[in-house]
Amino acid sequence: MKQIALINHGCAKNLVDSELMLGNLIQNGYKITLDEAKADIVIINTCSFIHDAEKESVSSIFDMIQAGKKVIITGCLPQKHKKELQKLIPEAIAFIGTSDMNKIVDVIKNIENGSKDEYVVNETPLYNYPENIKRQQITMGASSYIKIAEGCDFNCGYCIIPKLRGPYKSRKIENIVNEAKELALKGVSEIVLIAQDTSSYGKDIYSKPSLSKLLEELNNIEELNWIRIMYTYPSLLSDELLETINRLDKVVKYIDVPLQHVSKNVLEQMNRPIMDYKQLIKRIRKFIPKAGIRTTFIVGYPTETEEDFKELCDFVKEMKLDRVGVFEFSKEQNTKAYKLKPQINAKEKRRRKNILMKLQQNISKENNKKLIGKKIECITEAINQDGIIVGRTYKDAPEVDGLIYIKTNSDIIPGDIIKVTITDAIEYDLIGEF
Repeated sequence: MKQIALINHGCAKNLVDSELMLGNLIQNGYKITLDEAKADIVIINTCSFIHDAEKESVSSIFDMIQAGKKVIITGCLPQKHKKELQKLIPEAIAFIGTSDMNKIVDVIKNIENGSKDEYVVNETPLYNYPENIKRQQITMGASSYIKIAEGCDFNCGYCIIPKLRGPYKSRKIENIVNEAKELALKGVSEIVLIAQDTSSYGKDIYSKPSLSKLLEELNNIEELNWIRIMYTYPSLLSDELLETINRLDKVVKYIDVPLQHVSKNVLEQMNRPIMDYKQLIKRIRKFIPKAGIRTTFIVGYPTETEEDFKELCDFVKEMKLDRVGVFEFSKEQNTKAYKLKPQINAKEKRRRKNILMKLQQNISKENNKKLIGKKIECITEAINQDGIIVGRTYKDAPEVDGLIYIKTNSDIIPGDIIKVTITDAIEYDLIGEF
């Protein structure tokens, strides 16, 4: 039997799609290998959010073609470029769009039966989560992602996701809870809830945003330790949601709210909520006194003036947020920002990013130094060669935030939640003892 490998690119939401494809293949009797060199067929699940992500995906595609593999291209790249990609990469044996990845088995069967032109890309994607498929997890550790919705109904000026992923579609509470229970029984200690926008969860199937209700149900799962929420939308962080996060013991006190900018001028051009973000941060801290707050900003957006950028820097200085990611604006076709003028040159974008990152680096170091001598709740992930435990505090999401290195004589296994005494701190990481 042919062996199939999969290479995943992009965000955690893409990772879940990849795991669903693998689960579908295994349920249908196909053999999966983690070693591309041993594979006959390689599925490459692509990202097309920004140009650099596309380049990374394309590089993988050509590497596998040159290695003589039969390549199936799935996800955002075929969805974005449609038939154009088929002409550019005729060596690929199949193309599958974002809302058709549940057809992976049919596509491979057709290829095995001699089909040479498998192209399954809907012009208007509409994602349906395949609830009958058990994910085959690529990485299995202390944490696991759960996709609670797909698609997006917002129209941010820089973002192509609604065109690639279609309108917002929530999963039912009972399906999410069942998946969380299964993961917990497998030994997963922390579940991380993801969607293009988690705070809109349920609006399409329950007539109103229902993330609070979902959290209540998940909090009842005895075997779970932590529930983390990513990608909330600023204008949807209601008092009810903040109160729920603060009250439920298993929901970590961590708010990930991508603001993207703070200047009214830039927010207007971005089609983002124009609101007082200082008041939003203060309100979060009022409802959740121990909140770890993470955000992302885009610098060098078309029309961003030096004054706009200074306003952003002043905001970062004053708010002293726990975690900040900074991205240079990436010009994407079929977005409002693509033709917006004036565009800002690459050198200036890089300069602004470096200034903001340096500013945040100093703030992060200050924040971390204040933790020395205190006890903080952490999740353990691995043990390195020196016997040091590698983990994360509740203020750190997997893969995007900092780590804590813990010295201990106790028997610790990955997934344990422990209270660690902080003994030292650097810019983004901590040192502790247990």
